[in-house]
Amino acid sequence: MTDLPLSPHLRATADAYDSVAVRYANFVRNGLAPLPLDRAVLAAFAEFVQATGGGPVAELGCGPGYVTAHLRDLGLDAFGVDLSPAMITQAREAYPGLRFEVGSMDALDMVDGALGGIVSWYSVIHTPPEVMASYFAEFSRVLAPGGHLLLAFFDSEGEPVTAFDHKVATAYRWPIDGLAALADEAGFAEVGRMLREPREEERYRRGHLLMRRQ
Repeated sequence: MTDLPLSPHLRATADAYDSVAVRYANFVRNGLAPLPLDRAVLAAFAEFVQATGGGPVAELGCGPGYVTAHLRDLGLDAFGVDLSPAMITQAREAYPGLRFEVGSMDALDMVDGALGGIVSWYSVIHTPPEVMASYFAEFSRVLAPGGHLLLAFFDSEGEPVTAFDHKVATAYRWPIDGLAALADEAGFAEVGRMLREPREEERYRRGHLLMRRQ
């Protein structure tokens, strides 16, 4: 259990992921292997970060670290942050050459403009809609001007924000235009977006937004 001062929804999320950390890490260990479109989005993000001078890249909500490791393999100076100490333990054991820290993406222990890029890979999905804008404000604070943000999430397929029964903790599906509008209000310009249909074993369409801090 994390000792961070957390809001109730963050505490519930951290405790839920602590309780399933080993099982979850085993489940997603080869998570990107069958997903060429997802890998293509991450590769595009890496190219944009490198083209704008590089700089550290944080995967926020990194879980067991496999996306952080993929970002490292793409040539980025990547590290991971997660609410769940048990998940951080899994990440450190799997990727001992990478840095992983316990932390909350709504209050990052970083100076302003410290990062060249942020990836939130299905981690903002647990954020209640009424506080999502504050997360974008924090992302904007820690990104350098011109830095890039990549979000992966579950698309609501034309419906308003919709809660669903995620297997670990309550999560939300978002309309891609709604997330893009919130990002715009926080000072992000959209670079591109990708929607892909669910695979046979998936329930929902997947959304990806690539944005640049203005």
